[in-house]
Amino acid sequence: MRTRSVSANHRRQPTGRGPAVAVDSRVRPIGVFDSGIGGLTVLKALTEILPGENFIYLGDTARTPYGNKSSEVITRYSRENAEFLLAKGIKLLVVACNTSSAVALEAIARDTAVPVIGVIEPGAQAAAEASVKGKIGVIGTEATIASGIYTRLLKRLRPEAEIYTRACPLLVPLVEEGWTDNEIACRTVEHYLAGLKDSGIDTLLLGCTHYPMLRGLIRQVIGPGVRVVDSAGATARAVHSTLARFKLLRSARNGEQVFFVTEMPERFTRVGRRFFGPQVESAVRIER
Repeated sequence: MRTRSVSANHRRQPTGRGPAVAVDSRVRPIGVFDSGIGGLTVLKALTEILPGENFIYLGDTARTPYGNKSSEVITRYSRENAEFLLAKGIKLLVVACNTSSAVALEAIARDTAVPVIGVIEPGAQAAAEASVKGKIGVIGTEATIASGIYTRLLKRLRPEAEIYTRACPLLVPLVEEGWTDNEIACRTVEHYLAGLKDSGIDTLLLGCTHYPMLRGLIRQVIGPGVRVVDSAGATARAVHSTLARFKLLRSARNGEQVFFVTEMPERFTRVGRRFFGPQVESAVRIER
């Protein structure tokens, strides 16, 4: 997890007339971005543990998936997403995309004045703690798996562990289409998990924030003896801890969520409601 220091006190912000006024950083929103709709799994966990916070979510639906793109392109897209959210005056940035976290987190954190938290380290920690035998499977996009970041982190946490990885490039498009419980989705999950199932893993880490939307099928295919772990809850706890450390927690009962996308807001809203709930009332399309 990467964090950068930010003042817990008031900041100065221009009002457009007269002198700048003090703004309490605690009331600022938290920014969350993903390549598409998958980051809603992280946002849902965030709203459960931080119900009083306001969130701004950006789904780069025009350019999803990120997992089959080059590191240079992923980094450029991720930086653009971060810049959009920073311009909204956020107090903390959550990179709710495993591919961006694997490839671009260092670049984003280096150029960002607010704390930046990715989903890779919290997910690896959760999987390392969940595994009894130390035989851990990881599924993710091509870019995430090729980076080797999960293997390195898990080996650091559990040196004796056996790590089995599998890239699953078709799962993100399925989720983006809302195809999470049909025959096509089932056959695709079966194809990808066959080798991992035979390896004898006792824990499966969902190394992409889209994959929890397929959790039912994944559990059915991988079998009851394997613990299925994702990064959403662990990331939300890391965000809470960071806000508390910097004294940035907002003292309110009910926060709000605002959604932005780069393409097809109607589809985002329709699919998003299935997984996040009625709070996804609408999404604003931005130009890229």
